Amino acid sequence: MTFSPLTKNLLRVAVAITLGFIYIPLLIILIYSTNPNQVLAWPPDGFTLSWFPKAIQDQAARDALWNSVKVGAAATAIALVLGTLASLAVARHRFFGRESITFLVLIPIALPGIVTGIALNATFTQVFDMKLTLFTVIVAHATFCIVIVFNNAAARLRRMSTTLEDASADLGATPWTTFRRVTLPNMRSALVAGGLLAFALSFDEIVVTNFTIGAGDQTLPIYIFNTLFRPNQPGKVYAVAVIAILLSMIPV
Repeated sequence: MTFSPLTKNLLRVAVAITLGFIYIPLLIILIYSTNPNQVLAWPPDGFTLSWFPKAIQDQAARDALWNSVKVGAAATAIALVLGTLASLAVARHRFFGRESITFLVLIPIALPGIVTGIALNATFTQVFDMKLTLFTVIVAHATFCIVIVFNNAAARLRRMSTTLEDASADLGATPWTTFRRVTLPNMRSALVAGGLLAFALSFDEIVVTNFTIGAGDQTLPIYIFNTLFRPNQPGKVYAVAVIAILLSMIPV
C-alpha cells in the first residue's frame, strides 16, 4: 500500500500521539519517584534516588510483591489446566450446547470487576462460610485467567489440523499419548502466551482482590493503593510502582 507524503506525516503524528498517551503517565511516575520532597508537588524541586532503597527495604512492600507473585503463579497454573481442558472439549468434540458452554466460559472476563468481586465475596463468606485468605484470591483470579488461556488455546486448536492426531490414533497411540506427544507440543506457544497474559492480569488486579482478600494480607496493587495517600510516603510508593513496571517488562 502506497501513501502520500501528507498521509505518512499524519500517520507519524498519530503514532506519536498514541505513544505519548500511553507512556507520558509512566514517565510522570518515574519523575515523582526521584522527587526528594515528601509532599507531592509539580514540578519536582530536585532529584534523588533515595526512595528506591527505602522501597526495596520495605518489608510490607516485599511481602505484597511476593503475595502477588504467588497468587499470579497459582491462578495461572489453575487456568492453564482448566482452560486447556475446556478448549480441547469445545474445539475437538461436537456435542449439544457446545456454543453455550463457550459463551459461559467467556462471561467472567466481560463482567465488571466489582460485580465479580461482590459475587465471589458472597460465595466465599456467606455460602461456604470461608475465611478470606490468599487462597480465595487465587480462586477469584483463576475465574478470569481461565478465559485468557481458553481463548488462546481454542484459537490455536481451531487453526491446527487434526491430521496428525488422527494418524497418531491410527498407529495405536492412546488419547493421552496423542495429547502429550502431538497436541500439546503444537499448542505450546499459545499456552505460553496465554499463561503470561493471565499472570500479568492477575498481578495487576485490584478490584476483585479487594473483595476476596483477608484483612491481614496485601498484594502489590493493594499495597500501592493503601500507601499512596499516607503522609511522607508518595516517593516510596512511586519507587515501588517503577520497580513493578520494570518487573512487568520481563515477560514481554
